[in-house]
Amino acid sequence: MFEIILNVLIAAVLTVIGSRWINFLYAMPNAPLSFLHEIENRAKFRKPGLFLLLSICFIKLSSIPAPLKFYMATEIFFLSLIIFTDFEQYVIFDKMLLPFAIIGVIAALHLNLPIFDRFIAALIGGGIFLFLAMLSGGIGGGDIKLVAVLGIWLGTENLLNVVLIASICGGICAAIMILFKLKDRKSYFAYGPYFALAAIFIILFDKKFF
Repeated sequence: MFEIILNVLIAAVLTVIGSRWINFLYAMPNAPLSFLHEIENRAKFRKPGLFLLLSICFIKLSSIPAPLKFYMATEIFFLSLIIFTDFEQYVIFDKMLLPFAIIGVIAALHLNLPIFDRFIAALIGGGIFLFLAMLSGGIGGGDIKLVAVLGIWLGTENLLNVVLIASICGGICAAIMILFKLKDRKSYFAYGPYFALAAIFIILFDKKFF
């Protein structure tokens, strides 16, 4: 019970820190926001949603030994923030992705993970999505960079699983939104949340993760 309470408290603290970080990035000059005049309205579910997501994930990680638990929780924290920025404003900030990538490299080195496999995953994953973006124009630069960073954290096999899960779920949701005329075929779809949620699923439930 004590550990559950502790995890919930940590989730609460990180919710406040993460939300303030997002607000800081939104307030930066020339921030690439898609809904500049709807920041407050689109962020109204952020704190309860972020707190609930982090609490559930951290409780799930309770039995994981340190330092693995620290790195897994850190990855989930960054991915959770990315879910909300992409959902709210269709943006994934480089200022989040850069420290996320650096910590991923540190984690791989610290845990003696196959670093070459992770760099290959980042290079190939990011390269493929860059190529698809050049062909279709429907994939944002933030999505490309996110896939590359996930390659550093997950390696080739897990990244492939994340891409498959996210593509299927994202495609289904996009089709439903088009069907109900919430969007049309030319509308931008935020795929970042699907990649992030798929990665969180792999982290929590795939026994081969790390």
